[in-house]
Amino acid sequence: MALSDLLYPDNPKRKQELIHLHQELLDCMSTNFHATNELVGVLNEHLGCTITPIEMRESSTVKENCEIIIQVMSEIQHQVQKIDSDMKDKLEPVLYQKLYDIKEPELEKIAIAQRVFSIIFGEATSTAAMVAIKLLGSNHLTLTVSKLIGVLAQIGASVLGGVSITIIGLGLEMILHAILGAVERSQLLTAVRSYEKHLAEFKAASEKYQGAIHEVTSLVRQQVQ
Repeated sequence: MALSDLLYPDNPKRKQELIHLHQELLDCMSTNFHATNELVGVLNEHLGCTITPIEMRESSTVKENCEIIIQVMSEIQHQVQKIDSDMKDKLEPVLYQKLYDIKEPELEKIAIAQRVFSIIFGEATSTAAMVAIKLLGSNHLTLTVSKLIGVLAQIGASVLGGVSITIIGLGLEMILHAILGAVERSQLLTAVRSYEKHLAEFKAASEKYQGAIHEVTSLVRQQVQ
């Protein structure tokens, strides 16, 4: 009797469940890589950042690919914090507070930001100032990045974190054998259920993260047209 038959004796269709979970994760992760690179492109082009774009590594594990995204997200957070610090250092307190005042017109905020960037870079476009204001004022983006970093860390530490992303092509038995090195056989079903929970959280957080990035990139495209 196959190992998968012992694990799922009551439902043969469940033999494909683990493969489907793994494929859903990879599809979602791939979309996040693409969305992150879109934001990296905007930061590099308009705000003078030098963040390196990322690629999924097919020869690496789920955990290693999670760590790649976490690293660049952390760098994005660092750059946004640096922008905030520059604004605070170079603006009078009253003007700095206006950047975060929800009642302040956005055009006024952009004009303030452009003034600071002109000091930093010698010249600055309204697009750069608009991107900065969008990033600084977007609690939505800040929260979604933080949430996604947390979920990615959980997935990396989960039972499937150590599985290579290419193992899906090798079939269910190979995936199960790869996992059994990490947990006792009796713990496997519990671990898979935990993984399902992480995946659901990952998909929800990813949708919000991608939506927040789309807001920024769409505004940039409108500005340059």
